[in-house]
Order: sequence, then structure tokens, then C-alpha cells
Amino acid sequence: MRSVLLIAYDIACAKRWRKVYELMQGHGDPVQYSVFRCELSKVELQILRERLWPILHLGEDRVMIADLGPVDGRGATSLQQWGVARQAGQPGPRIV
Repeated sequence: MRSVLLIAYDIACAKRWRKVYELMQGHGDPVQYSVFRCELSKVELQILRERLWPILHLGEDRVMIADLGPVDGRGATSLQQWGVARQAGQPGPRIV
């Protein structure tokens, strides 16, 4: 079963932030700066964790994962967004 997950991260180093952002783009849609909405199974979430851990410095960085519920249930309607919606395919933030 796939769940809707809200994944937010706070990465202290710009280089690591970029790596996390690029990794997350392959797993979900950015909804705000450093926040992604993902639809993942438990196995896919474990794979994502295994790919994130080598990038993170847990003494400086943090990742929060909120399970909003099944894709075909509560997860489909549990996230509300007010204001301007991010368009699919719209480029995300860039660090120069």
C-alpha cells in the first residue's frame, strides 16, 4: 500500500542541501522550499532513507516525515494548500 508522505528537511550545508533536493525530486513533488509531497510504499520509503543517510550529518541536519495516510484514503485529501499552487514541472529553488 502506498501512503502520502510529507517530507521536510533542514540541511545546514548548501552542498548537502542540493544533494538532498536532487534526490527528493526523484521521489515526490516539491510543495514548498525543502518540503516534498511523496506517494511511497514502505519499501520505497526504506530505499529513500538508505539513500538519504549517507548525505545527512545528523548532528547538523534533520528530516521530518509525516505519514498523511493511504493514497486511496485519507492521504488523498489530508493536505490543504492555500494561495498560489506550484505547477507541475515548475523549477524549484536554486542555490548559486
